[in-house]
Amino acid sequence: MNNQPGLMARALRLLAQREHSRLELQTKLAEYASTPEVLVNFLDSLEQRNLLSDERVVEQILHSRRKRYGSRRIASELQEKGIAEHVITAALQDLKVTEFSSAQVIWSKKFGVAPANHTERGKQERYLAGRGFSFDVIRQVLADAEKTRYQD
Repeated sequence: MNNQPGLMARALRLLAQREHSRLELQTKLAEYASTPEVLVNFLDSLEQRNLLSDERVVEQILHSRRKRYGSRRIASELQEKGIAEHVITAALQDLKVTEFSSAQVIWSKKFGVAPANHTERGKQERYLAGRGFSFDVIRQVLADAEKTRYQD
């Protein structure tokens, strides 16, 4: 228990920079704890004092990523950070509402013109898929773009 102050200082320094998930903090502090049990108890105490919160991590990631990436990419990032599946599912319900408009904005900034042939369409689909958008959303964005092209 003699390294508790050292753990606290390191944890607070990391948490002051940005929100960390429990898994991230556990990984970063593991080498400084005397035993794994000490680290688990320390992380539990941080959660009890509301200094460590996976929900805040989710909020921060959603806020910073929702305008650039789709739900699949964001969900993957949250899973890598060790966020519980039920927390991810709840957070993505909110994201699904705005996913189409985000995809449209990203598509129009990058391309702005409906694909003229299958090669261009494939390129646009791969770009949006790489950003983490579902194929339903991609199909909807490109269909909307083609509809707009034929109306002009």
